[in-house]
Amino acid sequence: MDIVIRQAEPDEYEALGEITAQAYQQDGLLAFGESDWYLAELRDVAGRAAAAEVLVAELGGRPVGGVTYVPSGGPLADLAGPGEAEIRMLAVDRAARGRGAGEALVRACVDRARAAQRTGIVLCTQPLMHAAHRIYERAGFVRAPERDWKPIPGHDFTLLTYELTL
Repeated sequence: MDIVIRQAEPDEYEALGEITAQAYQQDGLLAFGESDWYLAELRDVAGRAAAAEVLVAELGGRPVGGVTYVPSGGPLADLAGPGEAEIRMLAVDRAARGRGAGEALVRACVDRARAAQRTGIVLCTQPLMHAAHRIYERAGFVRAPERDWKPIPGHDFTLLTYELTL
């Protein structure tokens, strides 16, 4: 079966939010577990869709993953500078991993950034996300350690930055 990447539909937001939340929970990526404040943001696909573009990976007619593509600036941009786009909250259902959905979602974001004549595209990732790092590197992203940052004041939790110059 082929993976189809398309814009998420409102009737898929809840399922996509749950896929995203479960991916982060199951992979141990939430600093505060079930009580982590970020869990609500992961589930809020409607909120992301109002400020950016939410893409869904469909396999066999059902959503198996998603990503938020931030074309430039705005409330969802953590890292993007002038002329840059940003990738946020990439997640693939555990049962569908290894089939290329994550890579297809990243490629779709890069294609959108190129089409919009962005100068580059950036993303942040956690040190434990080794499979995601491989996807980013295969797509041509390189580490930008000078852009790493700590999103939680008072905690030694660092997000790693990757960038791709277009």
